[in-house]
Amino acid sequence: MTPHVLATKTVPWIPVTHRLDVILAETLPPVDQTTTAFAFVSDSSGRTLMTCVDREGRGWDIPGGHLEPGESALDAAVRELYEETGLRLPPSELSIFAWHRIQLLEQPPADYRYPMLAYMTMFRAVLPGPGTPTQPPAGSESTHADWLTREEIERVCGQRTWLALL
Repeated sequence: MTPHVLATKTVPWIPVTHRLDVILAETLPPVDQTTTAFAFVSDSSGRTLMTCVDREGRGWDIPGGHLEPGESALDAAVRELYEETGLRLPPSELSIFAWHRIQLLEQPPADYRYPMLAYMTMFRAVLPGPGTPTQPPAGSESTHADWLTREEIERVCGQRTWLALL
């Protein structure tokens, strides 16, 4: 599949004029510009595993986060999935299916930590059966995790940039 722009957005958490494209793709974006990785894991009934952080107003989200130095996007998605939900999946269970491409259209503040062009990778997996209860491990920033239906996700995550990917 040739990468396909699904939506173009702007978000309040980027401090300068920018363009955020939500892109369907079966290949990874440039490795040196990839900053984060996320894992969309669904079960056989169509529910998606979500994580919740009850501080800073973060709430429900897809499990994911920043790449560690030297870490691949796939390895980061696997690690973040476990750290935020307690679910362990082997890397072979996840496949790339989308990215966010964020292009800054003006110079960011000096303390901005991302490049002018950055990518957030999105991996997916579908479990063969119903999702079992999960719990973030001790020390996780996530307070709980759960399998939510599409309707529940739309209700609690209505403004998330990745929502069109469900």
